[in-house]
Amino acid sequence: MLYLDTSLLVSAFAREPQTPRIQQWLREQDTDELTISDWGIAEFSSALSIKLRTGNIGLAARAEALGLFNRFCGATFTILPVSRAGFRMAARFSDQHIHGLRASDALHLAIAAEHGATLCTLDRPLSDATTNLGLKALLV
Repeated sequence: MLYLDTSLLVSAFAREPQTPRIQQWLREQDTDELTISDWGIAEFSSALSIKLRTGNIGLAARAEALGLFNRFCGATFTILPVSRAGFRMAARFSDQHIHGLRASDALHLAIAAEHGATLCTLDRPLSDATTNLGLKALLV
């Protein structure tokens, strides 16, 4: 099972320099293995809103990215729930200050860990923290 974090999702659906490479990587994966979370959905929308507010994308590009992402949510991705235990696990990961995890990244990591999934990310520090915690990560 592959858990896709927000950095990967934004790069896949918003037009960024890595978009073609990430889209190709997604096409090569077994769709039955691709998972995201309710948290990832919220964070994806927030990331696109930030891009809009900062002038990195326009309204049309944001609408296009959201529309495509929502279609994938409905047809391709398995959406994992965020449990109370997941939030507690994220807090324990964040407590280990040496890893430098932000709460949002710790929550992605906890969701992946709770479901036995490999965390797939474009974020090298998150990937490193994941493996240092003894969990599975794939730096895409």
